[in-house]
Amino acid sequence: MLRKFHSWSGLIATLLVVVLSVTGAVLSINPILDRAQAKVAGTSSISVAELTGKLASSYPGIEQIQRSPSGSIIVYFTENGKTGADLINPITGQPIGPYSTSPVMVWFKNLHRSYLLDTPGRVGAAISAFLMLLLTISGAFMLAKRLGSWRQILRPIQGTFRERLHCQVGRVAVLALLLSAITGLTMSAVTFELLPDYQSAEPVFPASVQGDIPASIGTLAALKAIPMNELRELVYPYKDDRNDVYSIITHQGSGFIDQSTGQLLSFQSINNKQKLYEFIYMLHTGEGLWWLGLLLGLGALTVPLMSWTGIQIWWRRKRSITTIKNNTAPRSADTIILVGSEGNSTWGFAKTLHDALNLAGYLVHTMSMNSFVNSALNSYPNVKQLFILTATYGDGDAPASASRFLTQLEQITEVPKFSFAVLGFGDRQFPEFCQYAKEVEATLTAKAWSQLLPLDTINRQSSQEFSRWGNTVGMAMGTDLSLVHIPTQPSCTTLALIERVNYGAKVKAPTAVLRFKLPDGSNTDLPTFEAGDLVGILAPGSKVARFYSLASESKDGILEICVRHHPRGLCSSFLYSLSVGDSIEAFIKPNPSFRPASGKAPIVLIGAGTGIGPLVGFIRHNKSHHPIHLYWGGRCPESDFLYERELNTYLKDKRLTALNAVFSRINERSYVQDKIVLDSSELRGLIGKGAQFLVCGGRDMASSVMLALDEVLKPLGMDVLTLKAQGRYREDVY
Repeated sequence: MLRKFHSWSGLIATLLVVVLSVTGAVLSINPILDRAQAKVAGTSSISVAELTGKLASSYPGIEQIQRSPSGSIIVYFTENGKTGADLINPITGQPIGPYSTSPVMVWFKNLHRSYLLDTPGRVGAAISAFLMLLLTISGAFMLAKRLGSWRQILRPIQGTFRERLHCQVGRVAVLALLLSAITGLTMSAVTFELLPDYQSAEPVFPASVQGDIPASIGTLAALKAIPMNELRELVYPYKDDRNDVYSIITHQGSGFIDQSTGQLLSFQSINNKQKLYEFIYMLHTGEGLWWLGLLLGLGALTVPLMSWTGIQIWWRRKRSITTIKNNTAPRSADTIILVGSEGNSTWGFAKTLHDALNLAGYLVHTMSMNSFVNSALNSYPNVKQLFILTATYGDGDAPASASRFLTQLEQITEVPKFSFAVLGFGDRQFPEFCQYAKEVEATLTAKAWSQLLPLDTINRQSSQEFSRWGNTVGMAMGTDLSLVHIPTQPSCTTLALIERVNYGAKVKAPTAVLRFKLPDGSNTDLPTFEAGDLVGILAPGSKVARFYSLASESKDGILEICVRHHPRGLCSSFLYSLSVGDSIEAFIKPNPSFRPASGKAPIVLIGAGTGIGPLVGFIRHNKSHHPIHLYWGGRCPESDFLYERELNTYLKDKRLTALNAVFSRINERSYVQDKIVLDSSELRGLIGKGAQFLVCGGRDMASSVMLALDEVLKPLGMDVLTLKAQGRYREDVY
């Protein structure tokens, strides 16, 4: 619900809010310019009388003096029947230059305050400020939920580039946007008299004035008592009118001064309401606090960026909405599929399962998890099996379409006749990988519901893992079930193999490093990618792409991968059989969460077999000699020491700090996880320096590495989940 509110209110208010923020950013320049041209140093020791005495001879027709919140002194005068205004140096009393209000800034101010539409426009601006406040608050709550809690609000953000950019910018700008929206709304409320009038009472105009010959303004006692940095405005008496008075406004209040005696005839202090309003006005405009104006302006400039990324995220989510065909009525269905999804991607997998079961002769009804618990179990009299496909949102929370499932499930006391199976979708980068799916399974098991299959999980929407789960489901149901999930894929680029280096034949682990370029005569460019991103490759006769981690960057001019030949692997067999000059069809899938962190902290790279590919890419591009320690496991150094020559070169030129290669057919303790335990002391020292861990390779290897690192971390009172929560442990596991 919160996501829908945030999305739709953002879409509705985009144009108005963007105009409000851009104009606010432009207006934030005013206090900076004003401050730059003001001469404020030393003005605290100068009295109003001292400055006005200096101005008396230079401006005989002076009518008014104003001091801006940023300290600029402006003199308004009449000379030869014409009015003028000058900026004044308060120290010397000499003019800095003519003063005038920029018509461009006046136009922007009117656009900001009322969209150039007077009163209706002011109402629109107030509504826009209110929507900005709601968007900022709802966005902050969504981010906290995504990261797990408010205490985790500074944790690294995972997701696509647009999602990370949207959240990161919002996190930086949230305070500035809240301040702008709240103060703007308060000022609008005062304008429309929704809040009490803030203005102080006017000072009482003196009933009688001395009327004697005016004294020199520089000698007036009242003006001598007021320092220049307290002045706001001084209005001179009408010329040759001895009964007129000086009118003065300061930070403390306003009053009148006798022009002959220099005495303060009356004075009205500013009340607390006006002080509060002026403080709010200063916070909103930055006038008087130029640095705050700059921060607010920078914050406002983030709104167009967040609007654009927000629209792209919304459009991508809208396009991902899946339509379920042949959805059998609940009372007739023998199979129920429940979906828990935040961004709609899980619905695509549910549709694949739905269609496959339909093809196998089952009557299937697919719906959200919330819809299931909103009805009684007797609504599904013929159901024999229940499948729950659910993602996990944030730090182990329920996704949007399952937000009420567990709470309302507690109200169901009867035990159904059908059996269930739970499939969790998530990303192993998160500490609470598939945690919500685990909670669902535990709850159903505790309620004594019959289980068809134990919990299984899918990492990063892997079609291969989903197909494997489908085979398990088919065996449990006694039917042939083929789950071929084909996600939407971008257009492919044709690439030609220009070089291959073979390894591993002697140890029956045939592996090749393959390097591709655009074909000769191609009029396109390589797609943009970095080491650690994924390349999707379609083998001939296959509709499902296989993904391989990249060891190169697009700026290298080549696309490099490391592939091990699996005899029954369609894509690996195709790639391993390629000869120089052969071509492939490929596309890039960004993997921004698998990157070395910036900064001075050391990096520990861990892998086995072909998992070395992206790790070598990170080392290869370590031109700044960041401390990098590599742990890698193979079988035999004479046969499958991948990238051996290149790694030794990197050791010499300091791109690689330490190489720890172990081989399972040589030494007694020769797996990479064993070497990690042996190096516990050294690794704890690196962890103390803020080390980040990047792990790439098979799932079994990654699990063993995690257990080994837990042992290393135990004396420090930490574990791998702690590192994950800090963004210091990231995996690319297959």
